[in-house]
Amino acid sequence: MATEQYDVAIIGGGPAGSTAGTLLRKYKPNIRVLILEREKFPRDHVGESQLPGISRILDEMGCWDKVEAANFPIKIGATYKWGKTAELWDFDFMPPQMIQELPRPGKYEGQRVHLAFQVDRSIYDHILLDHALEHGCEVRQETRVTSVQAEGDRVTGLRLENGEEVSARWYFDASGHSGILRRALDVEATYPTALQNIAIWDYWQNATWAEEIGIGGTRVQVMSLGYGWIWFIPLGPTRTSVGLVIPKTTFKEMGLSPQEAYTQALTQESRIRGFMEGAVSEHKLQTTRDWSFEAARHCGENWFLIGESSGFADPILSAGLSITHACAREAAFTILTMDANPADKEWLASEYNTRQSRRIQAHIRFADYWYTANTQFSELKAFTSTIAKESGLNLDPEEAWRWLGQGGFILDDQTFGLAGIHFTLFADLSNHLAQLPNIHEVENNNVFVMDVKGAAHQDFAQYEDGHVIKIPCLTRNGKIWPLQGAYGIWHKILRIAKTTPEIIDGLKATLPRNLTPHEHNTQMFHIGTALNVLIVEGWVKASMDPRYPIFKPMSYTKTIHKHERDAPLQTVGKGRKG
Repeated sequence: MATEQYDVAIIGGGPAGSTAGTLLRKYKPNIRVLILEREKFPRDHVGESQLPGISRILDEMGCWDKVEAANFPIKIGATYKWGKTAELWDFDFMPPQMIQELPRPGKYEGQRVHLAFQVDRSIYDHILLDHALEHGCEVRQETRVTSVQAEGDRVTGLRLENGEEVSARWYFDASGHSGILRRALDVEATYPTALQNIAIWDYWQNATWAEEIGIGGTRVQVMSLGYGWIWFIPLGPTRTSVGLVIPKTTFKEMGLSPQEAYTQALTQESRIRGFMEGAVSEHKLQTTRDWSFEAARHCGENWFLIGESSGFADPILSAGLSITHACAREAAFTILTMDANPADKEWLASEYNTRQSRRIQAHIRFADYWYTANTQFSELKAFTSTIAKESGLNLDPEEAWRWLGQGGFILDDQTFGLAGIHFTLFADLSNHLAQLPNIHEVENNNVFVMDVKGAAHQDFAQYEDGHVIKIPCLTRNGKIWPLQGAYGIWHKILRIAKTTPEIIDGLKATLPRNLTPHEHNTQMFHIGTALNVLIVEGWVKASMDPRYPIFKPMSYTKTIHKHERDAPLQTVGKGRKG
């Protein structure tokens, strides 16, 4: 059959493929995009719990209103049984008492910007794929790619199951764990963590939500069993995803079938068991190997890996869809910029590859830390020594614990979070689970001296409005100081100031004068967070001088706190709409 030519061919119609296709067409309406999906939507898929950064991308895609109209539960945060005691604790995106009972559907503004969704992937993925179709992508479902043709590192075409061949200038592998293009090009996968789990899950009708916060808001439940953990994620008014994650070695030692191991776990965890009284299984039990990996390369001559074909991080922190949407967006912007500025192709590819690698590694290491903070899984300090070695550091357990506790893996960019990791979350986690020293250094010091000895200047990619722009950065020993935004403000101020009074004067001269009180508080929170990151990353030396007042730039509310079992929250009855 004749070969058909496209600008971009995308293998996979899940969130990665749909995000890339929609944004390509949004910012370059005449580009010809083909999305090849082997299944027929709707179809179920694991990975339902989101982080707030996804909503910003959905809004940019123009489909946030469609997702909101689907009436998915609003994710306020999560309730955990994790750590050294059996007590419950909450991680919230914003304080529950500040959440207003806003009618639904609502607009992407106000508190919606800080919250997330818990999505039924059979519905969510279908919404996104249809949205890509509406934006002008050619979408072919039930179309399997059977082979990839390549010359060296350049993909030259795709052969489909019906014998047809298609070619494109650019190729995106959004095929998930299948990694169709990745495997065809022999791109190796590395496994940078000792954690290798399996997941077993099913869907249930008429389970009871743990609680209702505002209108349609709730927390997902993550309950440690000692040998594994259970997730409980409401997906809609009546449907709930309930899954078990356990190490593969533990599963083998149990000598049980997946169904038997799953049923046993549900009977062992009393909180989850209570929510499921009267619930009915859909009998769709599924299993998957769940260990983290990263592709050795994330892009090549004319191809990009996006979504889980590029890498996967343990699901404990709900990072999967955040990584998927973020890297799909950046890959789309990268090729649009390559087309506009061919001379920058090498730099653009390097930035995408480096950024995606850092993102995946950060989440893997964050998940490693999370697991080590649970004494029911392993010895804390001994395991952190292993994590340090994987980062190229030969530290004894005590040194490794200190290194990780002081922000060893913090890789924040100018948006104060790499696909969902936030400095303040790490600080709260360290304090709550591991009783580490308070790393809110801004609150403990009043003299701040910039240290850029040995740093080099380097351009850093920023992705916005359909293109990639260069922003100046300082780099040293793998650390990055972007000289823009709140980080840029500190580079400007600390060149001429170091004490609290001098810094306050510098901030007054730098910040706009017409900010509302809310805008001012938000700016100061970001500025304070940026200074904390710079201190932990070693760019700023902090100390205390009794002659000066403490610098308190932000109003800080803890994101992690003890769960109040008797809090006056409404319980959603079975079948009640959230």
